[in-house]
Amino acid sequence: MSRLLVRGGRIVDPSRGVDAVGDLVIEDGRIAPRPKGHTRADEVLDASGLVVVPGLVDMHVHFREPGREEEETIASGARAAVHGGFTTVACMPNTEPAVDNEASAEFVFLQAERAGAAHVHPIGAVTKGRKGEELAEIGQLARGGAVAFSDDGAPIMNAEVMRRGLEYAGMFGKPVISHCEDAHLSAGCVMHEGLVSTVLGLPGIPAAAEEVIVARDILLAGLTGGRLHIAHVSTAGSVELIRRGKARGVNVTAEVTPHHLTLTDETIRSFDPVYKMNPPLRTAADVAACREGLRDGTLDAIASDHAPHASEGKSLEFPAAPFGVIGLESTVPVVLTEVLRAGVMPLPDLIARMTAAPAKILGLRKGTLAEGADADVTLLDLEREWTLDAAKFQSRSRNCPFHGKKVRGRVVATIVSGKVFRLD
Repeated sequence: MSRLLVRGGRIVDPSRGVDAVGDLVIEDGRIAPRPKGHTRADEVLDASGLVVVPGLVDMHVHFREPGREEEETIASGARAAVHGGFTTVACMPNTEPAVDNEASAEFVFLQAERAGAAHVHPIGAVTKGRKGEELAEIGQLARGGAVAFSDDGAPIMNAEVMRRGLEYAGMFGKPVISHCEDAHLSAGCVMHEGLVSTVLGLPGIPAAAEEVIVARDILLAGLTGGRLHIAHVSTAGSVELIRRGKARGVNVTAEVTPHHLTLTDETIRSFDPVYKMNPPLRTAADVAACREGLRDGTLDAIASDHAPHASEGKSLEFPAAPFGVIGLESTVPVVLTEVLRAGVMPLPDLIARMTAAPAKILGLRKGTLAEGADADVTLLDLEREWTLDAAKFQSRSRNCPFHGKKVRGRVVATIVSGKVFRLD
């Protein structure tokens, strides 16, 4: 029996309402009860002055394997997750080919096991090939380990298909994660539609392109009783629609990204494609609404929407560059700096949005430091000041919109099933 003692840290575990200085004992990869009196350990990790939280859970990442391994592999993505403080991630199915069958879901698990870093769970496609036409083998994907279903990046425009997807996924107790975008309203557009897009002469995606599908899918969730999760919410209107849906008792949850909590379309004045993402950066009013939605619980989780792209793609002129930014290694310092320090919410609530909440949505036994739980733990230094440098990231891609940002707060160690990754 091996025993690890994490000594003297501030333990913040929202799943149990714990916020107190103490020791954490890990035995054979699980959280153990703390013995009375002196604790003998094979290894001691001094957490004095640090915050000890359940291993962070990111429910929305894109690892490009199979198909575009030059941008990210499951192994490199899993390493990036650990370096960002995430012990568990859920991988979107927009690979080449798509994760739309049992074997492809199992492949994700096998590659993650070989990597030996973060836990990686597959999200299965709702439709075959993510074409939005015919349902994928939902039951087989669930058997292969899919924790949710999504055609992320390819909005399901056919309401009947979305309805059946909610029904079938619901039979297996899984959520459907909806990329809410009316493809007809957004076709050919590259940024938020508003004053800045008009000034720059760039075709804009109106807020309504997101909101009409949010409204439709909430209605369909109410009709079917299915579990709906709204991905990467970006507009004030979407926040209000979700808030009303919850008030009506619809089984809907939602997430928000660090970039939609902090950046606006004003950054596009630089014409730098690193700020090109989908949904696009919106206005300051939208940012404020997303922050309020996160604070009041309308938005349940923070997710990175980690979307790696090769430098040659992101070096193209703005209209031609691909959508997407990386975020696994910048999420924690950015939210600690811009959400916690800004007083949007207290630390326990913020940690809950990155641990217990996403774990519950995905049906994972993660996000807790309860006795007997997997020993997935993240150690944070809230006071460390440093500058984000994408060149030093573990990800294979460098398209980080926060590169060069001065931040306060850093992950210093990540523990995955009792295995310690010292990052400082």
